[in-house]
Amino acid sequence: MSSDHILDKVKKLRELTGVGFKDCKNAIDESKGNIEKSIEFLRKKGIAKANKKMERVAADGLVCICEKENKFSIIEINTETDFAAKNNEFIKFAEEISKLALTNSGKMDDILVSKMENQKKVKDNLISLIAKIGEKITFRRCDFIGSGKFINFSYIHSSLKKNVGRIGVLLSLQTTKTENELLELGKQLAMHIAASSPLAIDKKDLDQNILQKEKEIITEQLKNTGKDPKIIDKIAAGKLNKFISENTLLNQEWIMDPKKKVIDVLKESANKGKIEIIKFVRFRVGEGI
Repeated sequence: MSSDHILDKVKKLRELTGVGFKDCKNAIDESKGNIEKSIEFLRKKGIAKANKKMERVAADGLVCICEKENKFSIIEINTETDFAAKNNEFIKFAEEISKLALTNSGKMDDILVSKMENQKKVKDNLISLIAKIGEKITFRRCDFIGSGKFINFSYIHSSLKKNVGRIGVLLSLQTTKTENELLELGKQLAMHIAASSPLAIDKKDLDQNILQKEKEIITEQLKNTGKDPKIIDKIAAGKLNKFISENTLLNQEWIMDPKKKVIDVLKESANKGKIEIIKFVRFRVGEGI
């Protein structure tokens, strides 16, 4: 390997790891020019504890769902660009982690140390993929639903392929109905959640900090309008109730028929039986980053 080629390798390794020239040159020599093995060498030496690229923002990526026998996992993996998110190797990596998320019941720590098909741990393959694609990649979050007592559903919006897309939803229902009787409703509810982005199932499930913050914002806005202080509290209460209705699943307008609320649709579908939403999970790529 020519000296110019070695210098190019060292430069790339420094960009990826933030490690000094001498240590990178040593790693390249020890690994015979292999970047992935050089990163592994530096990590084993405790020199490259974090990738330099991890300082950058990764707000693109994919949401993946895996399902088996009424059990579902959902994960979000982020990249810096849409281009990298559509990379076949990245998609394959995300799908394999999705399967491991199902096996490990959505427990992040267990997933990261699980071995992938190449017999390397997830966290090590993640570093290798960063080196190969050249972008920051983060395994951001995961969740899981699965119980014989409930009937579960999933939905992917803006899909690149089956169970891979930009928005993913998991939904768990407790009911006296059979799964076949609920197939259409379950799919529609999951689609509704994807489109309407509720924060909680009902008012009692809303984070009180969110409610308090919203109340403060509404009150301050009303004060700035110069309205009579005597009626501000009444108007604020009305606006807060509207916020609750728009952000709690049961009280939202049903996307299939805005004249109805979700709770009305559940009652109609249950008839004399029971349909109760136990849990939902909604991931949208880059949300909150």
